Amino acid sequence: MMGGNCSKNKGVDAPPPPPPPPPPQQPLESNTKSEYTAHLSSYEAACKLDSGLQSFDVSLQQRTSRVFNSLSTGVEVRSLSLDSLKEVTDCLLEMNQEVVSVILECKKDVWNNQEMFSLVEEYFENSLQTLDFCTALERCLKRAVNNQLIIQAAVRQFEEEVEAGFEGKGCVRTLQELRAFKAAGDPFTEEFFVLFQAVYNQQASMLQKLQVRKRKLDKKLKSVKAWRKVSNVIFVATFVSVLIFSVVAAAIAAPPLVTALAGALAVPIGSVGKWCNMLWSRYERALKGQREIISSMQVGSMITMTDLNNIRVLVEKFEIEIEALLQNADFAIREEDAVKIVMIEINKKLEKFMETIESLSQNADKCGRNIRKARTVILQRIIRHPIK
Repeated sequence: MMGGNCSKNKGVDAPPPPPPPPPPQQPLESNTKSEYTAHLSSYEAACKLDSGLQSFDVSLQQRTSRVFNSLSTGVEVRSLSLDSLKEVTDCLLEMNQEVVSVILECKKDVWNNQEMFSLVEEYFENSLQTLDFCTALERCLKRAVNNQLIIQAAVRQFEEEVEAGFEGKGCVRTLQELRAFKAAGDPFTEEFFVLFQAVYNQQASMLQKLQVRKRKLDKKLKSVKAWRKVSNVIFVATFVSVLIFSVVAAAIAAPPLVTALAGALAVPIGSVGKWCNMLWSRYERALKGQREIISSMQVGSMITMTDLNNIRVLVEKFEIEIEALLQNADFAIREEDAVKIVMIEINKKLEKFMETIESLSQNADKCGRNIRKARTVILQRIIRHPIK
């Protein structure tokens, strides 16, 4: 029937001109490589630095070579053997399993928000309690200053009474001030020392927790290199998978199908590389953000511990000095004839006593300022690196 039709229409119409030849197709491999040169270059550079990635690359190249050698067997007749298809399937399955193995070895790890929140909340709670301690210390120092004023008044009264010719029992006003000094007693109560120990223990515990957390973060930051390895493994495995599928399509289909397949699969390749890179970069930024916050809290805790130790040393010094003054006052009260000897001794110790009170006051103020400053710095860090 087709021959009859041709004979009937012969000479009636000129045959249509043949369609123009299709533009030469750019080889898929060349086109793909040019599009992802940056990713492949990054992968090659990573291979040189990572022996594990080198091993993966060698096995990948061996499997890919086996696939291409198998495919080349039936390309001339545009057909594929079952053995060739099996080789392709096995290669893709092996690559995917190796990618999974790398990911499992690198153990997915994320920012433990609850742990970070707990540490931050504990730090701020401890800092508030330390500020409460500073307030308690200031109250004690006010009583200490009152003791100082009383003992200074005793010294003045003694000097006036000596000038007036009084001695021993005659120094009534001096003895009165000494009794007031003894009645005032030690300004640092038992409750103060209990509070100090509690705050000190809290700060020590906080510092230890921060050190443990920081070591974990440092270890995780070192393992970020593995995430780059994962990114490269996923990218190159996907790249080779697309390349193999394209060769399979070229062996069994016409060029238009190859072009369509390449266009459909080219987008996932690029997105995988960018996504993986974004993943480990974001992970690294999160770890660095946590580490910066932890480091700030660690510095704040260390400064607070130093301030507390300085306060402890000064309080112990003050305790020794006031105890000596109280003993002198008690002796003068009991042995009124010894008032002159006692007051001379008290006058010698008074200057150091006043210096210790001044040093304590300065350190209390410094401790409070350092705590408030540290809280501000840490809040700024949290704002810069929000815990999401």
